[in-house]
Amino acid sequence: MNIDFNKDNGLVPVIIQDNRTLQVLMLGYMNEEAFEKTKKEGIVTFFSRSKKRLWTKGEESGNFLTVKSIDIDCDQDTVLIKAIPENVVCHTGSFSCFGGKKSKGFLYELEDKISQRIDHRAEGSYTYSLYQRGINKVAQKVGEEAVELVIEAKDNNEVLFKNEAADLMYHFLILLKAKGFALEDIESVLQDRNK
Repeated sequence: MNIDFNKDNGLVPVIIQDNRTLQVLMLGYMNEEAFEKTKKEGIVTFFSRSKKRLWTKGEESGNFLTVKSIDIDCDQDTVLIKAIPENVVCHTGSFSCFGGKKSKGFLYELEDKISQRIDHRAEGSYTYSLYQRGINKVAQKVGEEAVELVIEAKDNNEVLFKNEAADLMYHFLILLKAKGFALEDIESVLQDRNK
């Protein structure tokens, strides 16, 4: 990795991205010494322009950034680091310096759309009509989709398998809404189990 540290007083901008969600977490700067320390230790270290010294992210808060990959842009003057954050990243207490909440990706957007259709009683919406039929019908549909996914798993048709998996996920989100839970609640259970 050849980085041009000569363009901006020996510093290059470093974009930190969550390795799991690809959410941009923060922007910092590195000199050559900070870059080498980051590569060697696997924990993000910046050059602090205000402190005029190397600064390992999390050295005071404990909210370290564990490096998963390092990429250099085409001009060799910007670094992209994908990392796993120990906790919140921003000094304000927000998860990201670019917004307070964790970015959740498309499944969370889909969950919002499902909620909107149900909350606004969208006439003609399959989602709302299934929800109106009650918890037993929603749960039954999840069961049907699960069985269909298992059947497709035994065959070698990747397209059908992925479509059945998508159907199961979609109906699972409706079931969560019907039960008064959110995908984030299930994610929290999985995160707790991972500890």
